[in-house]
Amino acid sequence: MHPAAPHPTPAAPNAHAMPASDAASAGGPVHPAAAGQGPAAAGRPAPAPGAPARPGAAPAGVQGTSVPAQPAAPAAPSGGVRLDRRASDEGGGGDDYTLQAPDPRVAAEPHAAVCVACRAGRVDDDGYCENCGHAQPRERDHMEQECGPVAAVSDRGLRHHRNEDAFAVGTTTLPDGSPVSVAVVCDGVSSATRPDEASLAASRAANASLLDALPRGTHPQQAMHEAILAASEAVNALADEQPAEAREHAPQQNAPACTIVGAVVTAGLLVVGWVGDSRVYWIPVDRSAPPARLTEDDSWAAQMVAAGLMGEAEAYADHRAHAITGWLGADAYELEPHTAAFKPDRPGVVVVCTDGLWNYAESADEMAEAMPADAAARPLHAARVLVGHALDGGGHDNVTVALVPFPAAPRGAGSA
Repeated sequence: MHPAAPHPTPAAPNAHAMPASDAASAGGPVHPAAAGQGPAAAGRPAPAPGAPARPGAAPAGVQGTSVPAQPAAPAAPSGGVRLDRRASDEGGGGDDYTLQAPDPRVAAEPHAAVCVACRAGRVDDDGYCENCGHAQPRERDHMEQECGPVAAVSDRGLRHHRNEDAFAVGTTTLPDGSPVSVAVVCDGVSSATRPDEASLAASRAANASLLDALPRGTHPQQAMHEAILAASEAVNALADEQPAEAREHAPQQNAPACTIVGAVVTAGLLVVGWVGDSRVYWIPVDRSAPPARLTEDDSWAAQMVAAGLMGEAEAYADHRAHAITGWLGADAYELEPHTAAFKPDRPGVVVVCTDGLWNYAESADEMAEAMPADAAARPLHAARVLVGHALDGGGHDNVTVALVPFPAAPRGAGSA
């Protein structure tokens, strides 16, 4: 992604929902994909062919519940075959390598990690099997979480060596006791340093800010504005953790960065906020009204369309289309959080997602078509289906989606 020059705040999104009156926040309507310099130039390049499928050890304290890959049934080795030998090299002499016998310490230590491939070897501290050498899945490769009526799923995708997306979801109540649901999704800028840490820090900070402010009576739109600022501070703080030499010579160069998008859903109000090109969609439950996209990307293409310089089809076909013009990070332009409030007149589902999903269902109609009809009743299932849609389409990026039924359901309500 190439960072673009600062631009005017885009026009308010054309959502098929009645806008609510602005709160005291700096309101306004609305990630990265071209290669280049700076963290905004986050082209999220695909890893080199042959990169390990699931390398590394699992980081601690990850938001969400990890769902490890299902272990494959172990094949019975014939005559002892070294796993990294080609078939043409096998079976011809005494230099074949036999797999080691299962380590008896595994059975004696019930908490020791066991390889998902050979199901016999211990996993070392680097995340590789001591028996067969297979790289183990990391905790963030695939995450799922259900919190009351809200559900989210994040997957590494099929081309990236790690998951640089993160999410946080939660429920609470307003001062009058009415329920409120919160979902935050962040996408790390791949060309920046530690993008996975940036997205995780931002999602946690924003979620904590919202769950603290809303019960105290802060208007949801103001709470969203403050949550994005809190997320920005959390990402900026990561730049201060760089080595002293790097801070001295270029304190903000290639600093950790990410995009952010979030939604707050109450009994009668829907508030969205964002910086970057992750999106929010509105899908009516009965499909009796057209679905809508509620955010406008901070991207080169969106800027060209808003300025009337190019048509939408032409702009998004350009190789610069996904270069972001807004992000969270120490080297970002002046931060301008976008927030918008809506009062939908019918039940629906709010889709909060990264471009790893919407690249495969870009229009609101395409997103509605990909989403199961029972998404409001089974949000976790629907989120899995949407992630599967992106993976089936190629899975070129990390994929993250959170689904929030509208209106907000009482705390404790979950998927059927």
